[in-house]
Amino acid sequence: MTHHVHLADTGETFEVGSGETVLEAALRHHVQLPHECTLGGCGTCRVKLEQGTVHYGEFPAGLTREEDAEGYALTCQAIPASDLVLTLARRLATCSPTARERAVVKSVKPLNKDVTHLVLELPEHSDLIFRAGQYVNILLPQAGHRSFSMASRPHRRLLDFHIRHIPGGQFSSGMMQQLQPGDPLEVELPLGTFCYHEEDYRPILMLATGTGIAPIKSMIETLLDAENCPPVTLYWGVRTEQDLYLQQEILSWATRLDDFRYVPVLSRADATWNGRQGHIQDAVLQDMADALAEHAVYLCGSPDMIAAAKRALLAKQASVHHLYAEGFTQHQQSAECKHAAN
Repeated sequence: MTHHVHLADTGETFEVGSGETVLEAALRHHVQLPHECTLGGCGTCRVKLEQGTVHYGEFPAGLTREEDAEGYALTCQAIPASDLVLTLARRLATCSPTARERAVVKSVKPLNKDVTHLVLELPEHSDLIFRAGQYVNILLPQAGHRSFSMASRPHRRLLDFHIRHIPGGQFSSGMMQQLQPGDPLEVELPLGTFCYHEEDYRPILMLATGTGIAPIKSMIETLLDAENCPPVTLYWGVRTEQDLYLQQEILSWATRLDDFRYVPVLSRADATWNGRQGHIQDAVLQDMADALAEHAVYLCGSPDMIAAAKRALLAKQASVHHLYAEGFTQHQQSAECKHAAN
């Protein structure tokens, strides 16, 4: 049976065939909907069902039951059970259309034994505008691409990345090891819908694991010295104290933000660690379970953390309308992409 879909944001309509997902039909009709993984894992394609119902072959990992109950759906997995009226759940602030650029390597330096700091410079003519939290595809000769979140403040020609070394990774263990200042790299940017939502103007709660701190760094740096900056609370989960490669820089943010709280959490702490231990979502619930409803929440890092944190925080009344997440998804071309090994 054919069903009709109407996008309330744009006025566009299209038909969805029997057994077809909303996203498949949209792309077939050349209707652009936000999407990334197409496997139901990342949540980028989340929409609000204003009218109608959908069903899934298998309930997607990138959607919680609470979000489903609130009328949200993932278009890459949602199969219409009726005609639909949809609104986009994520409205990305103005940024440049995705473009290819020939960047130049400025530096390649270790942040610790597992993470490398790669800095690229865009051409002088580049006037790309990206949003804090977005990512870049680094294009590899005969090997597709690798996706990495930008740790940079927007509107700058210099882009920096935190790249975790993955044994056997074609970029992190191969190509990147040979890079020298001045070497060219083809990149594609800006990409992604995970970004800072200034319009929320709520206290900000951020949870990151491993190199998921990179886009969080980009977001927080946009707030440094800003007037009327909302309170910011950051929980960063890593395995050991040696993995806190950004520790001193994070501590310095407190001098430039009016109200900033930072809580590092270790999952494999040794006997010398006096701070928090365990899972970061558990630490958050211990500290602020009664205040979650008033916060805008940003989650970035491992998919296990994101799934667990979503469930735990929404169960304690965090706002489903103000929860934003970004995590590695298995469709990407190798485990070295984005936040894979956190």
